[in-house]
Amino acid sequence: MLLFLAASRRGAAQATKAQLEVSETFFSLAAGLNSCGYDAGLDTSMRLRQAVRADVEAALQKSPAALQARNAICQFWTEHQLPGKEGDITPYLSLVLDLGPAPDFAPTLSEADLAPDASRVLGVVPLLQKFYQAGGLHSIWQKYQAQYQALVPKCHDAISHVLTETDLYLKVPFNNYPGERFIVYLEPLLSPAAVDARNYASNYYVVISPDHEGHVRFPEIRHTYLHFVLDPLAFLHGNSLKQLEPLLEDLRSAPMSASFKNDISLLVNECLIRAIEARTSIPKANEAARNDYVQRSVEEGFVLTRVFYDQLSDFEKESTGLKNAYGNLLHGVSLERERKRARAVTFRAQAEPEIVGPLQTAPDEERLLAVAEQRLAAGDRPGAEKIANQVLQHNHGGDQPGHAVFILARIATLSGKMEEARTSFEQAVQSVHDPRILAWSHIYLARIYDIQQNRDVAVEHYHAALAAGDPSADTKNAAEKGLTTPYAPRTAVRP
Repeated sequence: MLLFLAASRRGAAQATKAQLEVSETFFSLAAGLNSCGYDAGLDTSMRLRQAVRADVEAALQKSPAALQARNAICQFWTEHQLPGKEGDITPYLSLVLDLGPAPDFAPTLSEADLAPDASRVLGVVPLLQKFYQAGGLHSIWQKYQAQYQALVPKCHDAISHVLTETDLYLKVPFNNYPGERFIVYLEPLLSPAAVDARNYASNYYVVISPDHEGHVRFPEIRHTYLHFVLDPLAFLHGNSLKQLEPLLEDLRSAPMSASFKNDISLLVNECLIRAIEARTSIPKANEAARNDYVQRSVEEGFVLTRVFYDQLSDFEKESTGLKNAYGNLLHGVSLERERKRARAVTFRAQAEPEIVGPLQTAPDEERLLAVAEQRLAAGDRPGAEKIANQVLQHNHGGDQPGHAVFILARIATLSGKMEEARTSFEQAVQSVHDPRILAWSHIYLARIYDIQQNRDVAVEHYHAALAAGDPSADTKNAAEKGLTTPYAPRTAVRP
């Protein structure tokens, strides 16, 4: 089940790209880990967690096959724990984001395309399949599914408020398009004290567990959402960011993750995000606490937090949104002054772990396609087309060529070139594996065939969209609407 969050600006309700989800796949893997002794946060978890654990244990006592399957998972978990990270389940959360539905739990990506930590524990999948079948996990899931689904509307308003307030502060419009998603997974079998946030290309995920009172941790959700909004902006200002790269030389002894020391865009956006957090999550009246937060960030190596914090004072007084102000913030950074400041900092012995981690560096093609999606959403068709063609010229396999063709097809659609669009969408259908892009390629094709009054072929594509595996509500609604009523656009073919 998923529920799209609603953001309201000036009284007008809009659907956002953020969505809440619960998942039987998450439930199944979490149930297995709980059965193997994963007890983190058990005393602050919902009662639901103890109830599920008890039912799983009862099933194990009744079935030697289930017990054997569970023990195999436990052995795998023990053997794959890293020194100093005993009990760490983050690699499994990384993996489960790329697993399909039960009972197969088939990876949606090739092993080569999985995150490194997920690839390390990929061998748990066949063990999970056996445990799911022998332990009757589907029956247990069905027993508690209603309680899981009830969490979605229960957490909706509070999370929506956090995202809406963030949007209002940033003064950014929220354009929705198929290439980008922000998803919050709710899984009560995990520790409420831990939040796992991930960024894969243009998709951002937060895996979180409500506590015994049904509350979730908002700072981590806000932080990940800020990355979701701001990271694409860095791709659009590569030249300005490159001029700040010498600053990295002064941060070699800082305790933060090495990824920030090697990528100026990651460093700059983390500094900007921390500055925004200081100004939005701490009351204005408590300036001392704000300054402490900024100074702590600087001492961890995020040395631009101070200059961004000061610049945001002027940003708050203006009507310009951050999308347009981003470049001005960069131009306001004096490299010479900030390098001098950085050399004077006494860095801390260690830094707090980054919330969105481990940071996944997308292949160059994926990063370029994220920029192309942003430019297309902003109305820059020539810019998006140029980048998509660039990716096609450097075809390295995977989903990137199909995604690039999908972008070109949408550009052709918006330009009224339906035959060109049809050909490109058909190429995308044959080459792309991402469920969302595949589904929307079918939806666009169906609409084109509807316009051409070829209803039988259109219906086939609407059905194919539903079968593509994308759980998003907008995809399902568009396909089901198309099955009910032939598409008849006012001007151009578009969702």
